[in-house]
Amino acid sequence: MKDLDEHKKIAVLIDADNAQYAKVKAILDEISAHGHIVIKRAYGDWSSDYLKNWKKSLNELAIQPVQQFAYTTGKNSTDASMIIDAMDLLYSKRFDAFALVSSDSDFTKLASRLREDEMFVFGVGERKTPISFRNSCDDFIFTENLGSDEVITAAKATDKPKEQEAKASLNDPSELIPLLTKAWEQYQDDNGWANVSVAGSFLKRSMPDFDPRSYGASKFSQLLESLKGKLEITKKKGNGNQIAYKVKPKKNKSKSRPQVKGQKMSAEEYA
Repeated sequence: MKDLDEHKKIAVLIDADNAQYAKVKAILDEISAHGHIVIKRAYGDWSSDYLKNWKKSLNELAIQPVQQFAYTTGKNSTDASMIIDAMDLLYSKRFDAFALVSSDSDFTKLASRLREDEMFVFGVGERKTPISFRNSCDDFIFTENLGSDEVITAAKATDKPKEQEAKASLNDPSELIPLLTKAWEQYQDDNGWANVSVAGSFLKRSMPDFDPRSYGASKFSQLLESLKGKLEITKKKGNGNQIAYKVKPKKNKSKSRPQVKGQKMSAEEYA
């Protein structure tokens, strides 16, 4: 039996006004992969018809609904209630991470404040979520990526136009080349190769909403394979059955020169 004390204790706080009830189970499954969810709370005015479809999800997933009436038209009391609870939970010193489920930029300051106290912050929201909130998190997860593989697979079997539409919504992997090049410049070894795991960590720090699924890949190594035209990739057997990947940009032959052992290559020498 696993010792839960060895796993991240996570508090999941859901802004029901700006979240999709149909995605809640997939969201909890995604967050559970990173640790033990201790608290699940959803905030909203549950007397409103707008949230009437949430009841089944709240019951089945054992999420605690927190009632917050809208005291004044045009003012979001739900946000304030969720922020106050988050700070109370932070001061309890019981948690290692918070998951803020919302597409609302109002939680940007909250995410930044939690990180100041060395909390790991997950953000979960739609692609329309403002960049300020996405970048204030350690890891931002797009809800469109949750179950995306199943959507494309189902479309392949039933509806070609829908398959093409699903693929068209994916990002172009080549947009990652500048960041991958910067990672390679910093972490290349004496032979001019950069470890993929280190490059991936750099990418995530620079781009919190980075997710291979946004590019149609299930994992980072698969995403790199799609960039073979612009990257050189080498594989080596690591510990056990694991495969260690290393990467570097394609060399620009017109600018190539002999490399002195121990001297790192510059980006200008690669295309």
